[in-house]
Amino acid sequence: MPAPIRLRELIRTIRTARTQAEEREMIQKECAAIRSSFREEDNTYRCRNVAKLLYMHMLGYPAHFGQLECLKLIASQKFTDKRIGYLGAMLLLDERQDVHLLMTNCIKNDLNHSTQYVQGLALCTLGCMGSSEMCRDLAGEVEKLLKTSNSYLRKKAALCAVHVIRKVPELMEMFLPATKNLLSEKNHGVLHTSVVLLTEMCERSPDMLLHFRKLVPQLVRILKNLIMSGYSPEHDVSGISDPFLQVRILRLLRILGRSDDDSSEAMNDILAQVATNTETSKNVGNAILYETVLTIMDIKSESGLRVLAINILGRFLLNNDKNIRYVALTSLLKTVQTDHNAVQRHRSTIVDCLKDLDVSIKRRAMELSFALVNGNNIRGMMKELLYFLDSCDPEFKADCASGVFLAAEKYAPSKRWHIDTIMRVLTTAGSYVRDDSVPNLIQLITNSVEMHAYTVQRLYKALLDDISQQPLVQVSSWCIGEYGDLLVSGQCEEEEPIQVTEDEVLDVLEGLLVSNLSTPVTRGYSLTAIMKLSTRFSSVNRIKKVVSIYGSSIDVELQQRAVEYNALFKKYDHMRSALLERMPIMEKTASNGPTEIVQTNGETEPSVPDTKLPPLITQPANQANDLLDLLGGNDVVPVIQTTLPTKPASAGGELLDLLGDLSLSGGPAPAPSVPISQPPFLLDGLSSQPLFNDISAAIPPMTAYNKNGLKIEFTFERANPNPNIAVITIHATNTTEADMTEFVFQAAVPKTFQLQLLSPSSNIVPALNQGSVTQVIRVLNPQKVRDVPVCPHLPHILIQFPDLFVLSEKFSAEGSYRVQLYIE
Repeated sequence: MPAPIRLRELIRTIRTARTQAEEREMIQKECAAIRSSFREEDNTYRCRNVAKLLYMHMLGYPAHFGQLECLKLIASQKFTDKRIGYLGAMLLLDERQDVHLLMTNCIKNDLNHSTQYVQGLALCTLGCMGSSEMCRDLAGEVEKLLKTSNSYLRKKAALCAVHVIRKVPELMEMFLPATKNLLSEKNHGVLHTSVVLLTEMCERSPDMLLHFRKLVPQLVRILKNLIMSGYSPEHDVSGISDPFLQVRILRLLRILGRSDDDSSEAMNDILAQVATNTETSKNVGNAILYETVLTIMDIKSESGLRVLAINILGRFLLNNDKNIRYVALTSLLKTVQTDHNAVQRHRSTIVDCLKDLDVSIKRRAMELSFALVNGNNIRGMMKELLYFLDSCDPEFKADCASGVFLAAEKYAPSKRWHIDTIMRVLTTAGSYVRDDSVPNLIQLITNSVEMHAYTVQRLYKALLDDISQQPLVQVSSWCIGEYGDLLVSGQCEEEEPIQVTEDEVLDVLEGLLVSNLSTPVTRGYSLTAIMKLSTRFSSVNRIKKVVSIYGSSIDVELQQRAVEYNALFKKYDHMRSALLERMPIMEKTASNGPTEIVQTNGETEPSVPDTKLPPLITQPANQANDLLDLLGGNDVVPVIQTTLPTKPASAGGELLDLLGDLSLSGGPAPAPSVPISQPPFLLDGLSSQPLFNDISAAIPPMTAYNKNGLKIEFTFERANPNPNIAVITIHATNTTEADMTEFVFQAAVPKTFQLQLLSPSSNIVPALNQGSVTQVIRVLNPQKVRDVPVCPHLPHILIQFPDLFVLSEKFSAEGSYRVQLYIE
């Protein structure tokens, strides 16, 4: 058989291939020749064939059939065979294949070989692909080589020990005595590998970490010698003595000094020397400075040293290398929470990074800029960030808009500035904002009573300029519907009012309904705004025509709204003014309880005292949702009942359909807010104004309902000893000849009230007045509100009964309150 070609000739031949198919053909031909040679047990050229096979493996072609040949080369006595055999084992074998166990004995023999280079090959192979079984069997030999005087073997044995510890952590103590002596070695290679071994042991064992902390002075001395030593050609890299060893020592010091005062104190001086004496003109010095900064920030260092570290990162921001700038921004972002003032000194440089062409640097600069925003620099930072929002790529707009919203909500110096900022974001990047931006801005506008005229005028102007930003259009539609009368009357004092007629306002809203840019949600906002203007404008007939047109819309949601609004104009016109009145001020409360802390420019304002509450038994979710749907869901609290109702009643009927668009789960409500669970009825420790203003001490009983054989009477009294609690007792009687079963009484009140429904005496109303069902309701207003309109403080009562029609009745008694009773 002719001699196979050499590796160099194979490489030259493969490189002449013009296509992938031609290269593949050459490889397959050579692989066939190598297989034939392996089958013939050709020992002469086995080394050459395995070398060529390794080259093919590096090109991505399968070479697994050469694994056993690698073992044969390892068992050879020739050094050249062993070298190729061990290299092939490291590339073609791993611990998932049982074949690698066959060479355990060969490695053990080679570890005890008389030639250091053969021992080095065995150490490299074991440290690269040794399995846990191999590591257990050969750990003793590795530990012996750690104690040898040969520095060439000691550095390789140290790295092999790192692999052994990773595979079998319980063998760590075996290497402890030998590891202590490694730091006294003068050879930099041994020092380097010993520091790597110490780092691995400290990271894996808290006991080892405590044990090696006493080596901090020795590590500090080694690092100081590196800094102060003169030029050494053997270790010099760009004028710096062995930067690789310096970086490794700094990493180990960071681990040893973390959460330890004594160790941190011992290394403060050397860290300051490294930070001030390292040359920054070359990348090697920057690498050492970066590790120094990380060490300073991770240990319990002095405040002056931390400021020095942040100043180093500030200098990195001025570097021309993009990688260094990115590293600096990332590091500053991690430290901004602990050293905020020091990072603030570099604010202008950070803001300049927003103009960088590299997208990674721009993203990090944007995140760090938002982290630097506080009450003192909110105006300047928002100006820069809004400019960035105008010019940035679309991929940044969503995150930037969210950051502006959060920062403005937390640090806004005034409500007008807050509103202007949010409107600027909606105008610039309205299509990229979060889903909750619309209800949050609506809530902000609603609570800023003095800014209503200014806001509606600004939004109207924005609507004339651009209707493509849907969140902006939705907020504008809502505000025009709520405060359209202020827009037409020109009552704006903050800026020059504009002259707008009712027809012009309606033209704009009708244009939104027919625009191709409007989404179904936006059309719902627009139709609701037009409907609300029916109580604020005199053009009622025009509004009726617009609403009636959409009663046959192909959009089901829009059609339902139009049908319900038509019903308001016709059958329920007497309720229209009350239903479409302006929304009250919405209080923003925490979702996990009744307490919220509002922070503005460093001042905290507790809203509701924190009270530990006992567990409550509430009504089923569908009953509560039915009631919330009926009442608009914006100023209503869930009912608290002491026992479970017997059976949930179904929602339905004309009145529920009529008010369905105010549902929390439906389309855009006139004033979105999140319903929360109210605390239970508190009888002690609450001081509040009387529930009903100027009400007489004795309220006469009243008949709330008397139809279809069902009669419901209310009696009223004050609770003792707290006269601020109104106690309402209902008496339900039945004059028909059959018992009325499954009787459920429900009630709901505005959020400013607290309501407690005690359990009823029965859920069956006996026939022929042979008995009655009684139930007690307690109502309290803990917000101390006085002189408020009648409507927002009305208890709304829902009585569900499956055999009766849906009826709407109004009843009034002495005092400023009204009961709305709905029977189903």
